[in-house]
Amino acid sequence: MWSNFFVQQDEEGRIGVAGAGQGGGLGGMKGGRGQRRIHKMSDSQEGKIKLAFFVSIIGVTLTVLGVGTEFWVELAQPKNFSGNQTCQLAHYGLWKGCIRTLWVADIDPERTSCGPAELPGESNCTYFKFFTSGENAVIFKKTTNKNLNLAAAIMALLSLTMMVMGSICIAMSLSKGVQFFLKPASFCFILSGVLVLLSILIFHQSVLALLSSNHAIPLHHELSWSVACVGSAGATLIIGGFLFVILSLPFSPWQRCLPHKNSAT
Repeated sequence: MWSNFFVQQDEEGRIGVAGAGQGGGLGGMKGGRGQRRIHKMSDSQEGKIKLAFFVSIIGVTLTVLGVGTEFWVELAQPKNFSGNQTCQLAHYGLWKGCIRTLWVADIDPERTSCGPAELPGESNCTYFKFFTSGENAVIFKKTTNKNLNLAAAIMALLSLTMMVMGSICIAMSLSKGVQFFLKPASFCFILSGVLVLLSILIFHQSVLALLSSNHAIPLHHELSWSVACVGSAGATLIIGGFLFVILSLPFSPWQRCLPHKNSAT
């Protein structure tokens, strides 16, 4: 009886080991199939992604530089408007405005208006109250349109948010070694570039609304270097986004034109 019992347990153990081996084999086959579906990027592909990300980072840097400065537009009085040795001009951005007093002797004789703002002089800067008390700013007896200024600032902030999200997607793509996150990253960077350009357009409309609010003082206006930074940033971000779109394709466009090589048997 005991011999039959041990023989039966031995057979059950063998069957269990065999079943485990078969299950392990099936699990290994399934695991192997699952691993084959994950396409790890090559070193060349990773280098291309880093290069496209570098282009996008240039756009992010230019955007931060432009949004954080107050040289979006310059509003200059005629240099002989006050009838004395000084003249005034204003320059402002999304958050802050400054009134500068310059010496007429330092201005180019061929220039009819006061400026440019880079000349030495006294400066008085204040932050706008659009975001706190909701008051409009008054510059040379002209009143701003706070709705347009707020819209331009919100567009710029949304653009910065999309840049952060796009950068996170690229960081995850490089750390995981997969291309899945390239498409959402491309969407974020392209959208951020579009929002930056929309912010410039809305800001320009706010400047025109300011100039048309009062015609008592003639002013010469021109967009300054901060707008040039933001405009270049928008174009750079859109280009970087399209580069990520190309890199997210399963095959590069030029590789599709090449004949496929038959593998050696």
